[in-house]
Amino acid sequence: MDKSIEQLSQDLARAGYSETTRVRYRKEAEKLSSFLGKPIVEATRDELREYVQALTEPEASASRLNNRLCALLFLFRRTLGKPELVTFIKLPRRYSKLPVVLSQKEVDMLLNAIQRPRYQALAMVMYGAGLRIAEAIALTVDDIDGARGVICVKHGKGDKPREAKLSESLYQWLRQYWSRSRPPLPYLFANQNGKLPRTSTVQRAIALAAKRAFIKKRVTPHVLRHCFATHLLEEGTDVRVVGALLGHASIKTTARYARVTEKLVRQTPSPLDLLPQPRRR
Repeated sequence: MDKSIEQLSQDLARAGYSETTRVRYRKEAEKLSSFLGKPIVEATRDELREYVQALTEPEASASRLNNRLCALLFLFRRTLGKPELVTFIKLPRRYSKLPVVLSQKEVDMLLNAIQRPRYQALAMVMYGAGLRIAEAIALTVDDIDGARGVICVKHGKGDKPREAKLSESLYQWLRQYWSRSRPPLPYLFANQNGKLPRTSTVQRAIALAAKRAFIKKRVTPHVLRHCFATHLLEEGTDVRVVGALLGHASIKTTARYARVTEKLVRQTPSPLDLLPQPRRR
């Protein structure tokens, strides 16, 4: 194993990168090592140019390419201390797609269509508190603070802790789920053998529920987080508050949800409607 790859893993962990990002960056370093056929530390600028050129094929998506190039930049800038070898790398411009959002009626239909209590409870938490799927799966009983009305997310994105909203209705629903299921401590969503659900299993359960509910949109666990943000904004919640609840580092990340709030679009008058007199026809 290339020593640089092990050093990369250590640097990513120290920098607080998520497990998902650490695994992805490590795989990219392994691909580079295989391409070079020698230790990464011996790579030349020309060899790196050739490798990057192979990555930037027309069919490569901007998002995928961005992730791969970020891995290379971290590897050479931070781990190897050779930023001069990658100064030619320019990250592709990324366009933010409109997130998929369900109406409140569709969310209600979806939640009711989830048959297994554990997956239904997970979906309730993702929508009711705006948690990412990994954050919801990892919750322990001690993370649920009913007295203060918060959910303690100990390891959010970037390993950053935060407090998410715990409404009274969600709290009572989780209490009922706990009394019926009694999962072994400490985790809230472990099965009777103490194992946590896999992300892919939860994804399939939600996709199947959407099909049962005759929802034609592509529904994933993250869509429930989108719905949490959008529905709060539609009810007039300040975008900064929504961003804090979601754990966003930048208000720009939260602002994209404002583009899909149909309720606000419908309620906003047209300048034409504000003219003092009707126009001639």
